Amino acid sequence: MTEDFPTVTVSAFNTVLQVAERFGVQRRELLAQAHLEPEWLRHRDDRLPVAVFLNLYSLAARHSGRDDIGIFVGRANYFTGLNLLLYMSTLCHSLREYLNLVPSILRLRGDIGVVAIERDGDFIRLEWRPLLEQTSDPRFLTDDILSSSAAIVNALCVDPIPVRRAHFTYPEPADREQLELAFGADLHFDQPVSCLYFDRSCLHAPVIKLDYELDESWTSALQDLFESESSTDPFLHTVRQAVARFLPTAEVSIDSLATELGVSRRTLQRRLTDRDTHFMQVLAEVRAELAGRYLSDQRLGITEIAFLLGYSDLASFSTAFRGWYDCSPSEFRSR
Repeated sequence: MTEDFPTVTVSAFNTVLQVAERFGVQRRELLAQAHLEPEWLRHRDDRLPVAVFLNLYSLAARHSGRDDIGIFVGRANYFTGLNLLLYMSTLCHSLREYLNLVPSILRLRGDIGVVAIERDGDFIRLEWRPLLEQTSDPRFLTDDILSSSAAIVNALCVDPIPVRRAHFTYPEPADREQLELAFGADLHFDQPVSCLYFDRSCLHAPVIKLDYELDESWTSALQDLFESESSTDPFLHTVRQAVARFLPTAEVSIDSLATELGVSRRTLQRRLTDRDTHFMQVLAEVRAELAGRYLSDQRLGITEIAFLLGYSDLASFSTAFRGWYDCSPSEFRSR
C-alpha cells in the first residue's frame, strides 16, 4: 500500500454504482455529486483514491436510503469475482487450503483492509481489519467485506457452511432483516472486532471440483499444467505444480516449496541443479506460462491475473511480463 496515496480499483466503484442503481439512484447524478467523470471508470484495473471511493459509497447509502447497502454490495462483489474464485478452486483441495488464500484476495480491491483467519476453540474467525482510519468506521464497508466473505465460504463445498455467529463494531441498527438473512440470528454489536464465526470442522470439507476447463483456449486444465513433462520428469512436474498452487498466497519461496514437497532446502536445490535449473528459473517459467493462459480468458482482469501469479501490484507484474513476452499484458491480450 502507498501510505500517502491509498487507492481502490475502478471495479470496486462500479459495483457500488450498480447496487445504487438497483435502489433507484441515478448513476449520472451520483457520479456528479461524487465529482467523478464517467471515463475514469471505464477500465476496471485502474485505481482511484480511497477517499473518493468512501465518498461515493456514503452518497450511495444516503441517496438509496439503505444503511445496509454494504450487504448488497458484498453479494455483488462475490458474484463479480466468481471467475477468479473458480480459478482458485482448481488450486485447492480443501476449505483449509482455500482460506489460506482469503487474506490475499482483498488487496485486489485496493488499500482498504485485510481479512485474517484466527482459530477460536471449536470455531474459526474471519476478521475484518481495516488498514486506514477512514475505512474503519463506515458500516457499509464492514457489511460489504463480511457479506462477500460469507458468500464465498458457503459456496465452496457440497455441504453448506453457515455463519454461526457474527460480530460488528458498529451499534445495533433498528432494522436487522438483511443482516440476519446474510449472517443468521446470532448477531453481536459494539464489538472490538468485526468478524464471522464458522465451525472449525469445516476446514476439512473438500472444495467442489470443476469437471470442465475454464476457457476453451486452454489446451489442458490448470491441474494438468506441464502434464507432458510428468512422464519424462515426474519430479520437475511436481515442483511446477506446487509453485502454481503457492503463487496466489504471494509466499512462494524455495523454503516453502521444500516444505510442501517434504524435502530439505539443500535437497531441493541439488535436485533442481541436477536438471540444469534452479528455483527462480522454475518460478519464472511457471508464471510466464500461466500469465499467457490467464490473459487468454477475457473474464479475468489484469489485476486479478497479477494476484494469481503472486505479484503484490500491477506494475511489478507488467515489468516481469515485458521480460517474458516483450510487450505489456494489455498488448498481449489485444493480439
